[in-house]
Amino acid sequence: MHLILGFFFYGIICCSGSHSAYAPMPRLLLVSFDGFRADYLKKYEFPHLQNFIKDGVLVEDITNAFITKTFPNHYSIVTGLYEESHGIVANEMFDAATNKTFSQFNDKDPFWWNEAVPIWVTNQLQENRTSASAMWPGSDVKIHNTTPHFFMKYDSAIGFNERVKNIIAWLNSSNPLVSFATLYWEEPDASGHKYGPEDTKNMVGVLKEVDNLIGLLVEKLKASKLWEEINVIITSDHGMAQCSPDRLIKLDDCIDRNSYTLVDKSPVAAILPKNETYVYNMLKNCSTYMKIYLKEEIPDHYHYHHNERIQPIILVADEGWTIVQNESLSRCKCIPFGCFLLA
Repeated sequence: MHLILGFFFYGIICCSGSHSAYAPMPRLLLVSFDGFRADYLKKYEFPHLQNFIKDGVLVEDITNAFITKTFPNHYSIVTGLYEESHGIVANEMFDAATNKTFSQFNDKDPFWWNEAVPIWVTNQLQENRTSASAMWPGSDVKIHNTTPHFFMKYDSAIGFNERVKNIIAWLNSSNPLVSFATLYWEEPDASGHKYGPEDTKNMVGVLKEVDNLIGLLVEKLKASKLWEEINVIITSDHGMAQCSPDRLIKLDDCIDRNSYTLVDKSPVAAILPKNETYVYNMLKNCSTYMKIYLKEEIPDHYHYHHNERIQPIILVADEGWTIVQNESLSRCKCIPFGCFLLA
């Protein structure tokens, strides 16, 4: 068996495990623990995760996609494409041609996903191959009129144990065999938003539970005789920076909010202006801790030009700084490289 652990945001990848017996075809289980900062592995104890790592290889540097948020990065992982190519350019999107909007609460229209082909679709196009997914972003959408043969509609109330139970059953019982499966879990991202990633008092318990869930997954794979038959990748989509009420970039201090629509929020804010030149000029000197780009001026290394869903103006906060309009600081929560304001 070969196990791989990968964390994005100055990431970590690790391969470990024993040598497997002959299997009829390669089989892969891809697992994501959302918002797992790479340095958590050094700052906290993870006995189950370390056992997972010991027999393998640890790769300590992975670069996430430009938009360090759940939907874009998870779709990059399963398509191998940058946001501009796979079309999920942010957690919240607006398409001017169709007047459609996308958010985590409105993500089931295949229109948004059909610009790319995820692995579970490609896998099922091969002879005698089946895919399964437990709540990976996009896996419950008919992308190119196809879902994984086995999938769960997203419901954050369904616990990790139930997701693992389904994955194990699908890996064991299908004909043809499930050769590719994905498993998604919201932690430690959800608690990182709630407490802040540097709140060690609260995060130590959250991360201990994450480690216990990894131990549970390994235990269930061994008990079901799958441990020697499949490859496992454990990864994450992005890290997280600590926000502060002392590090806010208030757009209302620079421009009337009626001049634009804020399509996606910090740390990379997407601006749909009523008058592009006016809004750009009003914002270009708004803060020394924020960069402003016209779409065509976004640096090439971000790979964030060539898609109609990318808004005309993009604001990029420095790490640890947060772009807001002028909301109450008491509602500020941490997100990847910044904060957001609860609706």
